[in-house]
This record gives sequence, C-alpha cells and structure tokens, in this order.
Amino acid sequence: MPIDSFKWMPPSLANYYRNLSMTRAEVPWTPMRKPLNECHFSLLSTAGAYLKGEQEPFDVEREKREPTWGDPTYRAIPRDVRQEQIGVAHLHINTADLEADINVALPIHRFLELEAAGEIGSLAPTSYSVMGYQETNDEWAERYGPEIASRMKGEEVDCAFVTPV
Repeated sequence: MPIDSFKWMPPSLANYYRNLSMTRAEVPWTPMRKPLNECHFSLLSTAGAYLKGEQEPFDVEREKREPTWGDPTYRAIPRDVRQEQIGVAHLHINTADLEADINVALPIHRFLELEAAGEIGSLAPTSYSVMGYQETNDEWAERYGPEIASRMKGEEVDCAFVTPV
C-alpha cells in the first residue's frame, strides 16, 4: 500500500516538502555486545509526544510560519507514563493515532511487556520524543542530540530503539 507522507499537512507545506531535495547521511552501526535479554533499552521517537499539563508541546506554530525550521528540543517521557498523559504535537502525521495508542510510535508499554517476559534486560527510566524534521536547525546536532545521548549514557543504556514517524 502506498504511503502518503504529506496527507496530514496543509497543501502548501506538503508541496514544499515534496519538492525539497534531501541529502542522505551515513548511519553508524554498532554491533550488539550482549544478548537482548541482558540489554538496558531506551526509546527515541520522532513523534512529537509530550506529557500533557507537565511539558510544553512542540512548537508547530513556528514551523507553520517557517517550513524549513523544526523544533529541536526533546521531551523526556517516563517509563510509567499512562496513555491519557500523552499529547502529540506534529504537523506531518495523524496525531489522533498516537493519542489513541502511543505505542504506535513510542512503544513504552510493549517494551515493559518484553522486560516482564525476560525478552530484554530492562527499559530505562526515561524515553525521549523529538520532532523529526531538523533540516536547518543546528541546535539539534550541537545541543539537544548530545544531551539525549548523555542522559542515556547516565542511565547506562546499552541500546536505543528509534522509531521514526
């Protein structure tokens, strides 16, 4: 089934993205050093999820005004989050799907089930959500990405499970 990545965007913004040329970057790969049932995982999603009433939503209004800008910040999501606590701010997806089941893009509850079954070692106390589009914002690469990596290292994370949306 073909996927329309621009279905949920305003037409003018969708046309902009359809005509945008993108460069591909090398993705580093690190082999696993231990079995999954011994690994400590954290999750990272580009879904724009946040904790309603506790965290600011991602800045979609600025992105509407400046289509090449994406909010470079991140939100820390605790492992004991309940579905009703999740909000989603994202211009490129149908947020209703994630507000109905965050596990579609940030599978915290599924990883807790894997942990309980002994399939993975454990899920870290914190998972993370970002906005996926960062074409012209160096703050992501220079500040926020390294902050997330540092926090994961501080929680002794072995593996980051990334769910791009």
